[in-house]
Amino acid sequence: MKPLLVVDSPKRWPLEIPGTEVVSAYRYLSDPAYSQGPGRKVFNLCRSIRYQAAGYYVSLLAEARGHRPLPSMAAIQDLKLAPVIKLVSQDLDELMQSSLRRIKSESFDLSVYFGRNVSAGHDRLALAVFNAFPAPLLRAKFEHNGRWRLAGVKVIGLGDMPETHKAFVVEQAERYLKRSPRRGKAEAPSRYDLAILRNEADPMPPSSGETLKKFANAGEELGICCELIGKDAYGRLAEFDGLFIRETTYVNHYTFRFSRRAAAEGLVVIDDPRSIMRCMNKVYLAETLGRHRVPTPKTLILSKDNAAEGIRSLGFPCVVKQPDSSFSAGVSRIDSADGLDDFLAERFEQSDLLIAQEYVPTIFDWRIGVLDGKPLYACRYGMAAGHWQIVKREGTDIEYGNYETLAVEDAPQDVVRLGVRAAKLMGDGLYGVDLKVIGARPIVIEVNDNPNIDAGVEDAVLGDELYRRVMRYFLERFEARGVEEKIR
Repeated sequence: MKPLLVVDSPKRWPLEIPGTEVVSAYRYLSDPAYSQGPGRKVFNLCRSIRYQAAGYYVSLLAEARGHRPLPSMAAIQDLKLAPVIKLVSQDLDELMQSSLRRIKSESFDLSVYFGRNVSAGHDRLALAVFNAFPAPLLRAKFEHNGRWRLAGVKVIGLGDMPETHKAFVVEQAERYLKRSPRRGKAEAPSRYDLAILRNEADPMPPSSGETLKKFANAGEELGICCELIGKDAYGRLAEFDGLFIRETTYVNHYTFRFSRRAAAEGLVVIDDPRSIMRCMNKVYLAETLGRHRVPTPKTLILSKDNAAEGIRSLGFPCVVKQPDSSFSAGVSRIDSADGLDDFLAERFEQSDLLIAQEYVPTIFDWRIGVLDGKPLYACRYGMAAGHWQIVKREGTDIEYGNYETLAVEDAPQDVVRLGVRAAKLMGDGLYGVDLKVIGARPIVIEVNDNPNIDAGVEDAVLGDELYRRVMRYFLERFEARGVEEKIR
């Protein structure tokens, strides 16, 4: 179906944007024909989106119909909230000072058309504003009092822009509507769109470029069009049915903002924001695993008051973790009390709590991949040569140990069961549970919300079927969401 441009009055709409259908707000709201087609894109170009105005109802009913409105209701609410404006202003501070440094006046209005500005010098700032408040046509007001700050953002109509800008608006609308070409066979058209967030500059991505192609190919087989996106695509999330995060996640990071925005827009998300918060914070993880009597190494939550005493009670060597550590970073082995006070003082500058665990040396760690509460893969990761972890970092040099992937049914079943049990405490998404076997007893080291899946490693047993299982997870939830919308 063609994307819909919903305007106040088609007769007064002077622009022709190829590949779209123009319809009035009244007709979109009242004609039953426009209540069909879940997933249809709706560009809300009404001049007013104030509460209970026609433009407000266009986005509201679009979401109720399972359409994808721009702006979404979440974006409309953000535009009205002063605290959100203030927070965005803080996030954009460096970019504002750089982009507006040549402006001599005390205020400046920036027009944002589908994420772009007519001046190339302001393009990055325009995109940042659009990403924070995704709406087709915006005007941001900046004020200067020693430093530039964002004073407000509002939706505008064609009547609010110069005549000379209108050709640029058409150009940017066409650019925005263009999607990367869909791969796959013509006889298998895509029914759903999945964004895969990745960072090409990440030295240790959870999935390589080759692996991402395998995910995309598996999605195409099932009617899911997969598009690789970067952090600049934040404002485009409403275009998609789902988000698959394939870069290292942190709570205080844009990956979490992507996850949270996608969940608020009603997308199917891996990793969902709850899983990121639960798995990334080792304090939460330790408390949850302990409360549910999941066997782990002896673990203590340390504060400044009890840290030295707690570490001595564990004995040396022991392992100290930053609460948000990942990929073996932020994890240290303490072999003696020498320098302990200085070490702790440095770590407590970053967090008021730390995690300490008894050191349990093994020649390999188990990793049980879990998807939707069921085991997906089983790997044994060997320690890096001459090191006590599976990853050895020396500056920018990264060295891995060897690995062995087993069929889930061939792995020790007590290890598999414990991995699944621990993952279920975090949610029903995709997890990688790290375990060790001490004697004959498996114990959980941690649960990761963003586990590695790489071609030739985790897929060594299942091959392409591993990627199909992940894509089927998305497909089942896309279809279940469609059923729920019909029931409503």
